Amino acid sequence: MPHWIPRKILLPAVAGVVLGAANVPPLYSATVDWLHERKINSLEYKYANGYWQVVELPKSQRVNAIHAALLPSGRILLIAGSGNDREQFQAGTFKTLVFDPVSGQTRLVPTPTDLFCVGHAYLPDGKLLVAGGTLRYEVLKADVKRAGGTATVKNESPDAPRAFPKGTVLVGANGHKYLLGDDVTVPAATKVVHPPRYPGEKPGVVVTAGEARVWVDAAADGKEYVVDHHGQYEFEDLTGTDRQNLYALAEKITMDKQDYQGRKEAYEFNPVTEQYERVADMHEKRWYPTLTGLPDGSVLAVSGLDGSGQVVDGSQNEVFDPKTRTWTVRKDLNMYFPTYPALFQTARDGVLFYSGSNAGYGPADKGRDPGLWNLTDNSFQKVPGIRDPDALETSMSAWAGPVQNQTVMVVGGGGIGESSRSTGRIDIVRLNGDNPRFEAGPSLPEGTRYPNLVQLPDDTVLITNGSSDYRGRFDSDNHTARIYHPDTNTLTYAADPHVGRNYHSAAVLLPDGRVLTVGSDPLFRDRKNTISGTFEQRLEIYTPPYLFHGPRPSIGDGPTILSAGQQATYTTGAPDDVAAVRLIRPSAATHMLNTEQRSLILDFKPSSGAVTVTLPSSPALMPPGPYMLFVINKDGVPSDAKWVTVS
Repeated sequence: MPHWIPRKILLPAVAGVVLGAANVPPLYSATVDWLHERKINSLEYKYANGYWQVVELPKSQRVNAIHAALLPSGRILLIAGSGNDREQFQAGTFKTLVFDPVSGQTRLVPTPTDLFCVGHAYLPDGKLLVAGGTLRYEVLKADVKRAGGTATVKNESPDAPRAFPKGTVLVGANGHKYLLGDDVTVPAATKVVHPPRYPGEKPGVVVTAGEARVWVDAAADGKEYVVDHHGQYEFEDLTGTDRQNLYALAEKITMDKQDYQGRKEAYEFNPVTEQYERVADMHEKRWYPTLTGLPDGSVLAVSGLDGSGQVVDGSQNEVFDPKTRTWTVRKDLNMYFPTYPALFQTARDGVLFYSGSNAGYGPADKGRDPGLWNLTDNSFQKVPGIRDPDALETSMSAWAGPVQNQTVMVVGGGGIGESSRSTGRIDIVRLNGDNPRFEAGPSLPEGTRYPNLVQLPDDTVLITNGSSDYRGRFDSDNHTARIYHPDTNTLTYAADPHVGRNYHSAAVLLPDGRVLTVGSDPLFRDRKNTISGTFEQRLEIYTPPYLFHGPRPSIGDGPTILSAGQQATYTTGAPDDVAAVRLIRPSAATHMLNTEQRSLILDFKPSSGAVTVTLPSSPALMPPGPYMLFVINKDGVPSDAKWVTVS
């Protein structure tokens, strides 16, 4: 018997021989588990592969973490909203949790509305812009009891806009009543007076009705409320000229499936007060939108499902101004994308890269091609060469290495909708040339939908989470992790996570160089798909191998407010041992989408007890906002981060 098997294993082994072979399988399993635990807890294993640790919060503090963002305070913002729980939605129970990964302390934050499936992006002052959310849950066709459809409310009066509350009654030509599904404000009509073209002609007057779209429901159950043709509807309580000027039009009122519907509210989450602050509403309702920070500090919002459950048309793309805290529709930026598209600000001001990664919702033949979107002239240059182009849904994309290299990786993905298809593809594209093209990278060990990618301070990328089938069906969570090395275009093994994660999972880099993973929303929790799944509320923290490679360097006093092109000096314990300095933007992750994260190379010069760094001069490379400053020593070990703000 090897000397390392303790007495508590030896005694059951002897007992197992006495009691008979029936007890051998449990004993064997226990022994294997013990050996595995011994292995993964050994220093040699951690040095090579890292280490995972499960974190279970107190039951009263657990949430369905749909969204995860690292705040400039070092705390984690976990947004659940209703948490994909219809009962919570109907009860108006919406949750947000702030978690401190250092102390383990938590705090539930008042959540003003259902922020399930919002978009988010950091602002120049370090606040997190949060926009959209859930107005209504989907209803499958078999469950539809009340007919519904989209109505366009018209206002032919140029005098003033008109507001109607949710529940306002419309009456159809058939005499049936229908209810507005949400509050709606209809702008006033526009009135244009054209001067006479010749003597004696009266001035011409053109009135264009103001309009707003809103979902309407039948006032009661039953197929008799179905209207299969275009119809006009009157407001029950209006009379006189109001009844003539204000009305609604609808193409159809049906018993078809009713999709999720988006909200238009927007908030800034303040990391100091840890409260949501209301800002101006978006012009369009959005569920599953992408928010992308631009070099001037403004934020572009695209896609999402609108108030009718349809993908928002590209003509409704809009930009948030953090100075006025208002939105402006940009008709000149007319570009359609499926929901949660991965959009990256490139090194060129005014040019975004769409990797093709998305979360679904939208036709298979529209908005799926990767390419470069030039905001100056609204042109789109397709980028060819990606493998499995029909399996970009539920893939994830990230910068591969520092953003100065302009290299993006696309990982995993699957077929459209509830397809069981998945791919382990990793493809790489370098955006520096005039005609970029995807190139093959290594492959994951198995097909992976819902992967999470995290950029690490040593320029590698952690790939973890995911399942080989749609939402983990057939017990298909992968329970694997790999580390991608951009310099060699290779993968190395990383320790296996204890917790499987698929849909509605996220991962973020922590200021101490570790990685936090959260969430997972499986359809089932058994191999035969007979037991309904439950949301995974455990957290897990990964300690990468570099944190077992020796003492950490330090970064101390120095400026916390920086600007593009500036030089700044920071104290450090061993300046001659510093091999690299990185500036990393904090993550704001959800649904395989985390385009906030980016790592920048900082040139540096050591001196006595300090290093002097030089920031890039391009705001396109380094959009304003919060960043973590790391120094990395010659053993590849990063310091704890120092928080700075790039103005």
